[in-house]
Amino acid sequence: MFQKSQSTIPKEKKMSLSIPKVLVADPVSQSGVDELSSGGALEVVVQTGLPEAEIIKIIPEFSAIVVRSQTKVTAAVLEAATNLKVVGRAGVGVDNVDVDAATRRGVIVMNTPGGNTISTAEHAFSLLVSIARNIPQADASMKAGRWDRKKYEGVELYNKTLGILGMGRIGTELARRAMAFGMRVLAYDPYLSISRARSLQVELVEDIDTLLPQADFISMHMPLTDETRHMLDARRLALCKKGVRIVNCARGGLVSESALHDALKSGHVGAAALDVFEVEPPPADFPLRDLPNIVFTPHLGASTAEAQENVGIEIAQAIRAALLDGEIRNAVNMPSIDAKTAAVVKPYLTLGDKMGRFVAQLAPKRNDRVVITYGGKAVEMPTDAISRAILTGFLKHAGGEEVNSVNVRSMAATLGLDVQEVRSSEQTDFNEWIHVAVFSGETKVSLGGTFFGAKNDPRIVRVNSNSVEVTPSGVVLMLENRDRPGIVGHIGTLLGTEQINIASMSLSRTEQGGRALTLLNLDSMPGADVMARLSADADIYSARVIAL
Repeated sequence: MFQKSQSTIPKEKKMSLSIPKVLVADPVSQSGVDELSSGGALEVVVQTGLPEAEIIKIIPEFSAIVVRSQTKVTAAVLEAATNLKVVGRAGVGVDNVDVDAATRRGVIVMNTPGGNTISTAEHAFSLLVSIARNIPQADASMKAGRWDRKKYEGVELYNKTLGILGMGRIGTELARRAMAFGMRVLAYDPYLSISRARSLQVELVEDIDTLLPQADFISMHMPLTDETRHMLDARRLALCKKGVRIVNCARGGLVSESALHDALKSGHVGAAALDVFEVEPPPADFPLRDLPNIVFTPHLGASTAEAQENVGIEIAQAIRAALLDGEIRNAVNMPSIDAKTAAVVKPYLTLGDKMGRFVAQLAPKRNDRVVITYGGKAVEMPTDAISRAILTGFLKHAGGEEVNSVNVRSMAATLGLDVQEVRSSEQTDFNEWIHVAVFSGETKVSLGGTFFGAKNDPRIVRVNSNSVEVTPSGVVLMLENRDRPGIVGHIGTLLGTEQINIASMSLSRTEQGGRALTLLNLDSMPGADVMARLSADADIYSARVIAL
């Protein structure tokens, strides 16, 4: 009944009879520009390096804007962009685009997932070789007229241990190149399954602190999230083997630059190579510049002719399809389904995203399998789009903001996560329902969701084996507690003394006087001291906050 197809631009965003204009605000390949302007159906204006104020002045003329990483598409730019329909990011990350503001204004944000993988992996490996053999320093010495053979003695890669932090597409490609050079590869990725690690022939390490003392080289390939920011700080750098060499071609901020400076200066870290920085470009007084054992490149991971050709053409084709044919490809902020179906399925996408985020905060980080079951009228929906929404919510912790409905299945496969969809004929109390089960070895966590009344009233109705009724939004406090008289009043009093209001409460138990599950929708986030008090209570076995 429902067939997979490309989405159309909403009616209010249909182009006028005039030729749509596209602003190329950052340098892209000439092939990409030629693709955009081919046939004369679009007017292409190339103006790069404009400050925000200048972009705001001219953006009302344009139906689309193409950027790489330099130009920021801010809320102010989007507010001024009265005719804008598409933002095209020639690259993977969209951290320079205010996606929420774009979504609110009905602007589609597209990227080019996967276009830079080989380029970035090769650059990381090039930097790894450079700091192993001191190539940039030796080159500078020769050009200065010196002959410092002994000073720049290096080390071999053969039989050395490379620790890769993050085994996504780029980390996987780097591992293959390192093994070709005879390196032992250790991998830390809390979301990579054991079976996937075996197939890649890497040694999966359970925690980063175990990997660091074993590695002769470390290469970072994780997204920048609250969890990964400064993941290599002073404490963890101290755990590293003396003389370790570190490469970061992923995101500035993964390594603390101040801690790295001290470790390089003391010699505990033998050398480092950075392609990305916490502030880009780094300021003139950047302390790391003064050290002899570090190599810099100006964010060149994606800067190859092939990568730029690929992403330039890919984003140009996506923009042409959106503006001329109403098709959506590689959208970050909307699924690729036709407009009529999108209106019907939208509530399911919202519920799916919330369920994915909820179950991600219940499950272990490393998982083997996700089973998504549809029942009742939900089996008639385009389940692929809903499953992508569930997986996107679930994998946000692993992939950060780069995860979207377009690349989420690929990311799941990269992590070795087996995703299964089931259409069930089971009869339940609900007209339509979705069930998500996540398996990690023998451990299973699960969640059930449905709608009450109108489609804009979603509910979580099952947590593991417990029947509940929870609104999937805001702050949810989940407690496992002893079922005894007065426990509800006790919990309410404890939260009330901290001025935390309870919006709603759901209680579930399997037997009188046993373990019970209590879920509360709260109006505000409980602080660490509140959670500590709850956890220390003899009648409360566990307490956790689910942020939705």
